[in-house]
Amino acid sequence: MIDIHTHIVPPRLAADPRRDVRWPSVDHSMGDQAAVMIAGKVFRKIDTRSWDVERRLADMAEDGTDMQVLSPMPELLSHWLPADDAEYLAEVMNDQIAAMIAYAPRNFAGIGMVCMQDVARAVRQLEKVRALGLAGIEIGTHIDGVALGSERLFPVYEAAQSLGLGIFVHPLHPAGMDRVGGSPEFAATAVFPLETALAAVSLLAAGVPEIFPRLRILLSHGGGALPWILPRMDFGWSLGAKGKMTRAPSKLARQFWYDSILYDPVSLSFLGNAVGEGRIVVGSDYPFAIRQKQPGALAKRALSSDAVLAENSFGFLGRRYDVEPLGLAVAQATGGQARPSHG
Repeated sequence: MIDIHTHIVPPRLAADPRRDVRWPSVDHSMGDQAAVMIAGKVFRKIDTRSWDVERRLADMAEDGTDMQVLSPMPELLSHWLPADDAEYLAEVMNDQIAAMIAYAPRNFAGIGMVCMQDVARAVRQLEKVRALGLAGIEIGTHIDGVALGSERLFPVYEAAQSLGLGIFVHPLHPAGMDRVGGSPEFAATAVFPLETALAAVSLLAAGVPEIFPRLRILLSHGGGALPWILPRMDFGWSLGAKGKMTRAPSKLARQFWYDSILYDPVSLSFLGNAVGEGRIVVGSDYPFAIRQKQPGALAKRALSSDAVLAENSFGFLGRRYDVEPLGLAVAQATGGQARPSHG
């Protein structure tokens, strides 16, 4: 069972007065506690699960997960930093992910990041991402206000397609917070799905799935609201609201991948009917509070195909991985007793 949606934060990321005021840092407190600091304020409290491989392996065994796909904490994508800072931060994050994979290469894979705000740099960094053995990059639902369907970003899509790298789209700085009264507690639960739908519509309307037919794009959180509006988009397309789409939106949407983080088997079953089970992969959002525990069990309850547990993930990642059963991996990593295998 592969969990394709998990995040990491490096254990060391120092504040640096030479860099932009929004440069992120990691501030350690007592015990296993830490905080991601941005502009001198606590952005999110975290703990050692964000970087501790042994702790992750133990949690994975309890969750019935054999492999995690590691990606940056979305805020660290930092699409708003100056290009020099963003390029350096991407290298730090990619090296951290590669180091964690090296510790347990049959239980971890990785998705890195690039300096998306400077397209030329981003294209160059994609070569480094592939050289590190990472399967793709994570990007926000917009690049500091630039829509994902913007032709400015097409060179990145073209290079990723050519290099065989996937793109994982995650909500970031969502639109509409003012419309819910600015209440930050609703961002991840209610506004992120709307933000993902906006990004997906931008990609569809710009014809990205048709222009780059071999580009693997994963929409987080089950595609957000996109599956629910596809019938409405199809009807509009039949009336002439086509953008650059030569085929119905619901057909093009089946070229995306979708993770399973919907928390509800009925909703996940609806997603399977809307986009096809062959493009759904298991995700959890580990290690954050919004994490879906035992994500594979939820997927098995909601969907008819066991391919969602691993085969579909191999499709998005671009290759088949040699995955080690987790009980053995925990024993090797901890030097102690193996946890019971989940089978």
